[in-house]
Amino acid sequence: MKWAKRFGIVMLSLPIALVIVWVLYEIFGMCINHITTKKQTNTLRTNLESEISDIEIISIYSETGNASGTGNHVDCMSSIIFSTEIQETEIEDCMSKYYVFDEWSCYVDQTDDGYYKIYINTLAPFADNIEGH
Repeated sequence: MKWAKRFGIVMLSLPIALVIVWVLYEIFGMCINHITTKKQTNTLRTNLESEISDIEIISIYSETGNASGTGNHVDCMSSIIFSTEIQETEIEDCMSKYYVFDEWSCYVDQTDDGYYKIYINTLAPFADNIEGH
């Protein structure tokens, strides 16, 4: 009789334990995704500063989540607005050893204020995380 009671307790506790494990996995994935976005943004900034001598950073923005809006996935998006005397094509040439410019997930664009914006959007390590839904 004792084994039946223990078996019943284990069977009732199992769904709760599985839910707790799933929630912890999702939280772990969210943390890793945010760390990846921060690292991507910091690397982008470092690459810009090492390649463009007269750069002046105006603003830095990053976002982790479904940035593109094209499905249930998580993106790591980094965007830096900066000023420099060199032209857009020269910026792309300088940065092409680090990034592949494709006009969708990685591009350089001139803003209305005359500044330049570099945008990078990559898939997060835990792309199927709850944060992208």
